[in-house]
Formats: sequence, structure tokens, C-alpha cells
Amino acid sequence: MQVWTVANQKGGVGKTTTSVALAGLAAEQGQRVLLIDLDPQGSMTSYFGGDPDNTPVSVFTLFQDKAIICLESIVQLLIPTRFERMTLLPASTALATLERHGVGKGGLGLVICRTIEQVQDEFDLVVIDSPPVLGVLLINALAACDRLIIPVQTEYLALKGLDRMIHTLRMLSQSQQRLLEYVIVPTMFDQRTHASVGSLSSIRHKYGTQTWPSKIPVDTRLRDASKAGIPPHLFDSNSHSINSYRSLYQWLDKSQRKTEKVYFWTARQSLSGLGGM
Repeated sequence: MQVWTVANQKGGVGKTTTSVALAGLAAEQGQRVLLIDLDPQGSMTSYFGGDPDNTPVSVFTLFQDKAIICLESIVQLLIPTRFERMTLLPASTALATLERHGVGKGGLGLVICRTIEQVQDEFDLVVIDSPPVLGVLLINALAACDRLIIPVQTEYLALKGLDRMIHTLRMLSQSQQRLLEYVIVPTMFDQRTHASVGSLSSIRHKYGTQTWPSKIPVDTRLRDASKAGIPPHLFDSNSHSINSYRSLYQWLDKSQRKTEKVYFWTARQSLSGLGGM
């Protein structure tokens, strides 16, 4: 089983869209996919028709009582989506209180890692949508993942957010005395604007081979798919954006099979020492 975390310390860069698009494409290939929403805003939960403000069961339950982290209890929290082979562990806005109420509780940094270990025989791929704020939830997302995917909008303000994210990764790397590796995915690229073209050039110049060789174009069909609550590949299988996401998925899958070299961070081992958060 593979675990992919999609993260950036800036909102509005396409984290949820990227998470759902990749999960949908994996399901299309026959993989059993678990989507975990760790963002208190619950964008992924809302995408599939849930209400983060009024969710009777959510991932928050696992942080409230770590003793229930067993397969039988976890299954009670999972919500099958109306799409084949796609299952959701939803978020609730109560996650926003975790930092305050979780102070003094040991082991919170590995809750999701332990959860995934319990369901590893039930799924082939886990995709985690993470919050844009560094804290126990983002630490969980990083600690559990095999692959870290950083979507970044191709505009100058988003570049500053990317710099903050990379700075955070470097600090965590130093604390663990281990190199943190990642892949950057340029999103919302608009070839008609100098700002977008210039931003993409800046990303490639600064981060080089740590950047995916292609990019996700700006496409209103992605917004339409989100509004309809349908994974992009099912909403419009031939749009420019979904073709790009399909290329990204194939690239990730190809690297998984070790047929080409890419740069990823195996965060589970790197962050295991942060389990006391």
C-alpha cells in the first residue's frame, strides 16, 4: 500500500483538487483508494457532499481517543463515496480545536500512521489532504506518507508560500538529521499571462529536478467538477487539466515502479521521532 500526502502551507493552490484527481485516477486503474481529510475546513469532505460543520463521524474521533484505533472502530468512521473504489475518512471543523485541547497528550503525531497500519490490507492507496498550517495535523500527514506532493499555483504570492513550506521541511529535516525530499507540482498555469509563465520559470530555476517536469493548466472544468461533486476524470475525461493530472499520475506510478528517478521524502521514518506532538 502507498500513502501520498498532498501539502502546502498556503491555501488555494489546488491541494484538494489534486488529491481528488489523483485518487480518482488510481481508482480508475482498479486501486482501492482511501481519502483522508485532515483539513479542519473540510474541503475534501465537502467535495463528496459531506458537511464538516455537521459530521456525525470523522477523523477527529481518532484523536479524541487513541485507544479506539483498531480496524473495527476505524471502519465505523469510513464513508463509501458514490464512486467505485473510493472511500472517505471525513474531516470535521472540530479538528481546529485539536492544537488547544491536545496539549499534553502524547502520541498525537502518529495517530494517522497507526490508523493506516490498521487498514493496510483494505486499501491499495491512501491520499491525504492536509491543512495549510504547521501543527499536529500536518505532522500526522507527513509522518504517515510515502510520498509528499506539493502543489503550487503559478503566481508570485504562491511562490512565497512554497518557500515557507520548503523552509518548514528543512527545519524538520534538520531536527531528524535526515534529508527531506519532495516533488513540486505547478498548478493553475495560464500560458497567456506573463506572471504565470514567469512564476513557472522561477520554480523550475530554484527547485530544478524537485519539480514535476510538466504542469497543471488553469481550467474552469476543475471548478465545475468540484461544484458537481464528481472526480475530474469522470466529469470531463478529455479536458486539458485532467489529461495533465493523468500524466502526473502515470509519472508518479512509474516512479513507484522504480523505472525512473524522482525525488520523494519517505516521511514516515523521517518524522517518527515527532510522535510525542
